[in-house]
Order: sequence, then structure tokens, then C-alpha cells
Amino acid sequence: MLMRCGTVTGAAAMLNISQPALSQILLHAEDQLGFKLFDRVRGRLVPTQEANELYPEAERIFSELGALRRRTVDMRHGRTGLVRLAASAPPSMSIVPKALCAFREAHPDIVVRSLVAPIANILDMLRSGEVLLGVAMNDMPHPDLDVETVGHAELVCLMPEGHRLAGHAQVGFADLAEETLISYRVNTLPGRLLAGALEAEGGVYAPAVEIDLSITALPFVREGIGVAVVDGLLPWTQFSGIVQRPFRPGIRVPIAILTSKERPLSGSHDLMRECLRLAARAIAPGGTERL
Repeated sequence: MLMRCGTVTGAAAMLNISQPALSQILLHAEDQLGFKLFDRVRGRLVPTQEANELYPEAERIFSELGALRRRTVDMRHGRTGLVRLAASAPPSMSIVPKALCAFREAHPDIVVRSLVAPIANILDMLRSGEVLLGVAMNDMPHPDLDVETVGHAELVCLMPEGHRLAGHAQVGFADLAEETLISYRVNTLPGRLLAGALEAEGGVYAPAVEIDLSITALPFVREGIGVAVVDGLLPWTQFSGIVQRPFRPGIRVPIAILTSKERPLSGSHDLMRECLRLAARAIAPGGTERL
């Protein structure tokens, strides 16, 4: 401040300290350094050659200290850092973008690392600490994880444009009896739900084309290979060449936020979790349960 103001009075005012106190600080600094920093010329402080040489380095240090101070304040309030999350494909294409939009608007300085992975990989990444937040279409309990159900996605039926079922208001198992069915493997959660519903109607669940991720059904349906029963979380209406219809009986797949019980969330991760909750409620309401 002395270099910028040129007078003790002006520098003291900018630093919000008294003039005598600043004079003592200057004298102490010169004593510690072993050389003068300023000459007094007609009531003004004139920097010495030594002061001019030190000034650029001092400015850099004080600038970095200021940045460090601001960063620590931001970290204290959860406004900076790195958020690491992993989501299965449907939430990553619907809930995560909506949550990220709200999060970035409020906290643009926080870096978000978003990964897309199946549930098994999400569990591994949470346990290893590679990510601290997981979003999956599965709310099975795990002893080392907190599982919070934040919404549900209805299963829907997809068919090519012009398909006979496109004229139906809704589609059920009976409508699919003569169709090539594209849907989840039976050992997935949606597959088990479908198998149980069809068994209740006296049928056997046996898709001709088995999938793990709903998005993989898209090219099969477009090519006319068959019709698909998949989650309605993906924005299917944005894809050309297919038609979406409600599937009956209504089958809902849970959407859950997963966190490790062994790794507490940072402030920024907690903020992102709240954005994910709000996004899930807006897109796929009906989730309140914690496991």
C-alpha cells in the first residue's frame, strides 16, 4: 500500500490502521531486512532501489495470499472444489444435466467430474473413493453405503414410427405377444419387476433381445428389430424414428442417490446432492425413502 499511495497517511487509511502503527510496521520491516525501503522526501515516501526490485515479487505473493484467503472462505461455505459423481445412463441423460445446470448457476467455480457407469461400477467407485456421489436406478441396501430413494421412473414401450402399436393409447403384455421383445435381462432390477408382473398374468418373461442399459434399445427399435419395454427416464421423445407409449401394468423403477458411509461429503458434494434431489423430484417424483 505504501508503494501505491506514496504517503503513510494514505496507506494507513486504506489498511484501516493508524498512521503511527503503520510507521512502526515500516520501521520494523526495514530493521529486519537490514536496508531502507523508502526515503522521506518533502513529506512523501520515495521507494528505494531495493524496494522497487522487491515490489513485483511482493505484489505476486500478496495476490496469491488474497486468492488463498478467498478460496478458504469459498471452501468453508462449500463454493469451490471438485465434485465427483457417477450415474447410470438414464439418470446421466436426464437428472444429472438438470441438477448440473442448477449447481453451475449457483457455483460456477466448482469443477464437476461426471462419469457414466453401470451400477456395479458405481458401487466400486464409491467404495474406492473415486467418486463420492452415485445415482442409479436401483435402491437395494448395502451395509457400507447410504441409499436414498429420490424418485421413480415408469417403464414405457418404444416402437418404430408407423408401427401398429403406435395407434394404442397404452401397451400391455397381451399386445406384445406376437412382437419381438427387447428388454432387460431377468437378473436386473427392471427385469425382475417385469418377470414378476408377467408371471402374475400367467406368462413367462423371455425377451428375444436382452439389454442392460435402456439406451442400447434405441438403434434396435429404429431398425425395426422389435419393440422395447424400457425406463421412461430417458428423453425418448427427443430421438427421431421412434414412438413412446405408456406401458401397463404400471411398473416403477426406483432412482437412488448413493454415498459411502465411510467418507463424509464435502460441502460442494452436499450441495450437488441437494441439486440431484430437486432434479429427481421434478423429473421422476415419488422418492423419500432412505436405507
